[in-house]
Amino acid sequence: MRLMQHKKEAYWFYRYLSIFYDKLVNPLFWTERMRESSLDEGHWEDGEKLKVIDVGSGTGFTTEGIVRRVPAANVTCVDQSPHQMSHARQKAALQDCTFQLGDAENLPFPDDTFDRYVSAGSIEYWPNPQQGINESYRVIKPGGWAMLIGPLEPKQAFSKFVANTWMLFPPDEDYKRWYLEAGFVDVHYRYIKPHWQENEHYGISIVGRKLSSGKSPNAAAVAARSRETSLVNAEQEGMTLGRGVLMAGRVLVGSTAGFLFIPMALVGYVTAPLRGIPGPYEPLNREQKLVLAGLGLLAVGLLARALRR
Repeated sequence: MRLMQHKKEAYWFYRYLSIFYDKLVNPLFWTERMRESSLDEGHWEDGEKLKVIDVGSGTGFTTEGIVRRVPAANVTCVDQSPHQMSHARQKAALQDCTFQLGDAENLPFPDDTFDRYVSAGSIEYWPNPQQGINESYRVIKPGGWAMLIGPLEPKQAFSKFVANTWMLFPPDEDYKRWYLEAGFVDVHYRYIKPHWQENEHYGISIVGRKLSSGKSPNAAAVAARSRETSLVNAEQEGMTLGRGVLMAGRVLVGSTAGFLFIPMALVGYVTAPLRGIPGPYEPLNREQKLVLAGLGLLAVGLLARALRR
């Protein structure tokens, strides 16, 4: 299991990442163009009547795309991080949404509750992805559609190492298998990427339809194999000194690996024209420019030190 692929570690990771998530993370890895392209596949006919759940809603960036298609009052946002959710609550477009703390692998809703399920950038932290996808099947009504958006394993060796140290980056075959085993039909998908990426298979948006009411056909078998508890039970676990030190170490190393992606992406962002990647290129925001300036100063300092030797 990757260092951040655990609920407690992810909780603390987002305690700090939430502060600059919308300024540094989304503009690099989950852009508005990617969001709209993905959500276009979500079957939003009769949008005024649809009841939608956004799982792992975070700061509400994906939710802002959803409420362009359905009324905000019809959208329920679920996340385990109160820190991420506090940022979403402040967004004007999301004022009428319902917010609920909860666990993607144990959603606090009855069977057959929603017409649409959306989860973007959350599966990376699920200890048991099949159980999370089974839950997406359970909570939507017969005839409803579930959409999952997540990363794919990088091709470049160093990026792959950092990614697999940090969190879950499944191959696309896993996404398809999880959906089929959950019981979804009419499964279709598209690949997505930010403009600075050469890899066309950077991420995936996959959608499936539920036919029959109730739980996933393989729910019982998966639940029996699951070694993870719900968020509520996890919070009630005893914390020994050894367990605390181990968790702190995992958070530190995993967070370092995660934060490495930001400068790596910024370098890819500014070198995209030199690598022959066609535009249009989205402009850098103030926070990105500050990080780039810091990286430049660090590079100059390291070069000057090397020259003095």
